[in-house]
This record gives sequence, structure tokens and C-alpha cells, in this order.
Amino acid sequence: MDKELRQPCRTFTIRQLCQEFDCTPRALRFYEDKGLLSPTRDGMNRIYSYKDRGRLILILRGKRVGLALAEIRDLYNAGDGGEAQLMKSADKFRERVRALEEQKTDIDGAIEHLRSSIAFCERSLTTLRVDGQAPEDQYAPGLPRRMEGAEAK
Repeated sequence: MDKELRQPCRTFTIRQLCQEFDCTPRALRFYEDKGLLSPTRDGMNRIYSYKDRGRLILILRGKRVGLALAEIRDLYNAGDGGEAQLMKSADKFRERVRALEEQKTDIDGAIEHLRSSIAFCERSLTTLRVDGQAPEDQYAPGLPRRMEGAEAK
């Protein structure tokens, strides 16, 4: 990370942060309204400190892993980066990992169910005869070939 960006005297405009983090001015104003960012004002312009920039990094990371903005705000309010805040953050992250692991298990189960349903449909299609034609001729020409290609992927 560029040392210049971490200088306590360094400030940023809304445009600079939006460009750096690929977000919109509306998003930054929203985070300000929710009490997550607190830029100073120079007339109508917002001036963001290096701490605001650091908080924005944490906000975006939290959102990426599915934390609600209220949860992110609670983590900030747990302290000033010391032991209490780190302990609360670690607990919240463990909780999120458990939730994601449960979702992954559910998704894996749904995928297996769908695969067995596909297999059932394909077996059923091979036994059906309409007007004496083979199923792939009647319903979906090349179905077995397409399905073999999909399974290889």
C-alpha cells in the first residue's frame, strides 16, 4: 500500500474515493447517512480523512462477505481498533463463516438433487416411444450428446 495514502494529514475527495474503490458518490453519501463515514465539509464539498478511507475499505470488505451495514457499524462502535474491537470482529467473522458453510451445504444438496432429477428425466426419455420414434428424435435431437458434454464440464 502506498505510504502516502496512510498519512494522517492526507485527505480525499469523493471523486478520488469513488475512482479508487469503484463505487458511486451516492454510495458514499449513503454510508455517511448511516453513520459509517464522517467526512468534514469545505463548503458543499466533502473531505474524507485517511480514517474514512480505511473505514470504506472495511465497509466494502464487510459487504463482500455478506455483513449487513448495521453489523459493520456495530464492529466500529466496539472500540478504537483495540482488543475489544478485534475480539468482536473475530466473533462476527466466525459467525459469518458458519452461515456461509451452511449455505454451501444447502447449495451442494440442491445441486445433487437437480443432478439426480436430470438423470431420472433422461432415463424416462429413453424409455418413451411416441409414434415409434426414438426419444431423442421426437423430443430433443442430440440430447444425450449434449448432456454428455455438460457432464464433462
